[in-house]
Amino acid sequence: MHDLAIETHGLRKEFGGRTAVSDLTLAVQAGEVFGFLGPNGAGKTTSIKMLLSLTMPTAGTASILGQPLGSRAARAGIGYLPEHFRFHEWLTAAEFLDLHGRLYQMEKTERTAVIPDLLALVGLADRANTRLQAFSKGMLQRIGLAQALLNNPRLVFLDEPTSGLDPLGRRLVRDVVNGLREEGTAVFLNSHLLSEVEKTCDRVAFIRDGAVLETISLADFAQGSVQVTLRVGQPTPQLLPDLAQFGSAVQWQGKNGRIRLTLAQESQLPQLAQWLIDQGHTLYELTPTPLSLEDRFLQVIGQPERVEG
Repeated sequence: MHDLAIETHGLRKEFGGRTAVSDLTLAVQAGEVFGFLGPNGAGKTTSIKMLLSLTMPTAGTASILGQPLGSRAARAGIGYLPEHFRFHEWLTAAEFLDLHGRLYQMEKTERTAVIPDLLALVGLADRANTRLQAFSKGMLQRIGLAQALLNNPRLVFLDEPTSGLDPLGRRLVRDVVNGLREEGTAVFLNSHLLSEVEKTCDRVAFIRDGAVLETISLADFAQGSVQVTLRVGQPTPQLLPDLAQFGSAVQWQGKNGRIRLTLAQESQLPQLAQWLIDQGHTLYELTPTPLSLEDRFLQVIGQPERVEG
């Protein structure tokens, strides 16, 4: 088994009488890009703060880079880009990174060597002497990413790293994350852009109401589940319960008589078609489409509640 960058068991956080995180149980391997997905208010931010030792858990156990939560040795190996950052606007990009390098107790020669490379990595080599107050939101996002990599971390937390970035900026972040994976650095990624998560992550965990509901491998997911839309002549009320033997999330699709369900494997399609015919149904449509991460997210987390207005 690979070394674990993060391991948690039953982490819980209560604020007064409110439970923000009820059961955070997960494991992240070294060199893995791990996505952390959930709706607003699911407990993602509180979970990250516990892992960073910015707030202490009410119950449960956890280790970071093989050390207990709060260990100085573990924290020295962590990089972090928060979602809501406030940087020193009066500093230039190079001065900003130099300040953080000193906070990491990096030697001047090391800072001098690494800062130009990081600025080039995030596409800001020509902005080294530009004050941050002149940076756009996307440029601030990229200098924040450089800051998170300054100490050559073994574990990087990225909270919405592509928010405010254009397609070129998102591509740059993906390239940086892929480079970290190749170097054996673990990345813990929280993002609402599921298309970016799908392109970047090795595994993802779905969290709701402060608990991890499911963790999946995206490689296995891409090779497996398919969503099927079918239409038969004169469907009976019993058809939906019967179709549950083949897959999950069986439901009527609007008023057009179509039914949608999710199969675990594409290889089940011939069996499903034959069963429908054997049951006396006239099969008019059977359309498989690969299941997207957004589809799986909605299946696990649930559809958002409609607000009447």
